[in-house]
Amino acid sequence: MSMPTIFVSHGAPTLILDDVPARAFLAGLGRQLPRPAAIVAVSAHWDTDLPAVSLARRPDTIHDFYGFPEALYRLRYGAPGAPELAERVARLVGAAHDHHRGLDHGAWVPAMLAWPEADVPIFQLSVQPAASPADHIALGRKLAALRGEGVLVMGSGSAIHNLRALVRGADSEPEPWARDFDDWLAAAVEKGDEAALADYRAQAPNASDAHPTDEHFLPLHVAFGAAGPGARGRALHRSFTLGNLSMASYAFG
Repeated sequence: MSMPTIFVSHGAPTLILDDVPARAFLAGLGRQLPRPAAIVAVSAHWDTDLPAVSLARRPDTIHDFYGFPEALYRLRYGAPGAPELAERVARLVGAAHDHHRGLDHGAWVPAMLAWPEADVPIFQLSVQPAASPADHIALGRKLAALRGEGVLVMGSGSAIHNLRALVRGADSEPEPWARDFDDWLAAAVEKGDEAALADYRAQAPNASDAHPTDEHFLPLHVAFGAAGPGARGRALHRSFTLGNLSMASYAFG
């Protein structure tokens, strides 16, 4: 059986410490999926002008955030890299090599929750915010053959990412605009509606409110593309934190 591809919403760095439904979901994700031979993590927190792949043999844990609890900065995720596979991915997508890039929190937070033993090789592929969602679907398509080899393509971003619309320090329900976008996304994913996902800014309700910028949504397009032509998705988890931050996660295949 081919490995599905997945998109996960990684939330704030504190997700790994918080007692919220999305954390519980990610902590059980590794048991829902076949064990990957390796993970290609496409994180919203590594953006480059042109595609790049990390080839570090022992990726560092990057604490790419400020002002959070000290406990977060003590966490280390010791999974190995996969430089030979990363080199192959670079050839497949025409990416540059980065021999030093470690794992940012978009990669290590969900990986640490889902595969806490840190025994699955993992490396990153960057997103290009100047490129379109359609470009990222095409980027993902170049990785589709990896599914048959047990390699997991994991997009990690946010189903909704508008930091100005967060409700901090309160257990608040999402506003109607956020709920409408989240429902639209679930329907488009389940239909496998490539045209709608590629043109989400014109077709989705409240797209500019949900994503003032594209970078946290583009990992979903890579995961969708990597599932191959005609792929459809299914929701693995749907919840909100901080009011309007959607934590929806999807599998494609």
